Amino acid sequence: MMYRLVADIAMVVHFAFLAYLAVGGFLAWRWRRTIGLHLAVTAWGVLSVFGVDCPLTHVEDWGRRNAGQAGLPSSGFIDHYIEGVIYPGEHTNLARLGVAVLVLFSYAGYVLRRQ
Repeated sequence: MMYRLVADIAMVVHFAFLAYLAVGGFLAWRWRRTIGLHLAVTAWGVLSVFGVDCPLTHVEDWGRRNAGQAGLPSSGFIDHYIEGVIYPGEHTNLARLGVAVLVLFSYAGYVLRRQ
């Protein structure tokens, strides 16, 4: 039971992380001090595109396996929960581009609002 809870919490935190990656820059328009956190999240998101494994994926996989469930596939969290579910797998690069445009737009707005 406890392992399953760890896995479920890791999954929820992972989804929250991805949501913050996409729209957190807009939150910095209102709460300026959050821009540093969003820069760190964005840096981690860029690293993950280039194949750096996310520790949340490992935590969830560990929890699921120890709870007697099937773990995450070797392709990872995004391939399991998002690709093919929220958008078709063949549009991965388009989805990444969309998130990048959102982040860049939010940063441009942040800079303009600061002036």
